Amino acid sequence: MIDKIKQHIEEAQAFNEKNKEALEQFRIKYLGSKGLLKELFAEFKNVPNEQKKEFGQVINTLKSVAEEKVKTIQEELENKEEAKGIYGDLSRPGEPIVLGSRHPIALVKNQIIDIFSTIGFNVSEGPEIEDDWHNFTALNLPEYHPARDMQDTFFIQTNPDILLRTHTSSVQVRYMENNKPPIRTISPGRVFRNEAVSARSHCIFHQVEGLYIDKDVSFADLKQTLLYFTKEMFGKSKIRLRPSYFPFTEPSAEIDIYWGLKTETDYKITKGTGWLEIGGCGMVDPNVLKNCGINPDEFSGFAFGMGIERIAMLLHQIGDIRMFFENDVRFLEQFKSSI
Repeated sequence: MIDKIKQHIEEAQAFNEKNKEALEQFRIKYLGSKGLLKELFAEFKNVPNEQKKEFGQVINTLKSVAEEKVKTIQEELENKEEAKGIYGDLSRPGEPIVLGSRHPIALVKNQIIDIFSTIGFNVSEGPEIEDDWHNFTALNLPEYHPARDMQDTFFIQTNPDILLRTHTSSVQVRYMENNKPPIRTISPGRVFRNEAVSARSHCIFHQVEGLYIDKDVSFADLKQTLLYFTKEMFGKSKIRLRPSYFPFTEPSAEIDIYWGLKTETDYKITKGTGWLEIGGCGMVDPNVLKNCGINPDEFSGFAFGMGIERIAMLLHQIGDIRMFFENDVRFLEQFKSSI
């Protein structure tokens, strides 16, 4: 009998099944109300007196081994369940990562940067909160100049000299102050004007402005640069330059491209003319060059600026500028396939 109990001890020590069903069967076999230990303790009274000591010792050893084995495996199974609850089923295949999409404004901005970079323009950036000098005065707009009324401005109430920039021309001023000609740079960025929000205008929008300063730069250089851009950006070779007025350029012009009237959106965004204004341009005024420390007798240059939203509306046939700022996922997900 004692040898048989020792054999059960070896079997209990060797047990190593790591699942709940096998462990429960092991527990019932040795520790259950009708288990082996229950029977052995009941048999104890029939054991001869000279064997009772050894018999009791091996029974207790079997009980200790069985209880320790159940406790150890239970803890391992519980730890495994806890890890599974925290990290999930580690044996499952990985879920595909949901890809986001670039905002259409970012897509168009990057496309504009790529086009101008191929003809030698670098990218310059500046602060969105500007001072009066860089946003107005250096650009030939001194205090009380009537042309300031063309741009309804957000001023900082506690300091009237600080404002939200109304154009990225302020970046060009900073660039001219810190760089010597030849200069060839574009300045994309967000700008702010105190305007009513509608389908065609917004108080927040994005611009990209270009600047080229060197010796003997002419208006013909400006026209050819713009023609190259419109061909690359839109595939359109028909543009027109309408005489206009900007305080920081002279002569100045508005840039129009002929888009056509193929769709209802074309009619809406071109007001039924087929022509769409995409920006302004002109030769840099000598006073602006002088304000930025550049000799206007030695250097000349041209500048241009255009709205990124307007171009994005054209390229993607978007009829309402407000859609760019509403963060509607249904709208943004349409650009997942865009580069």
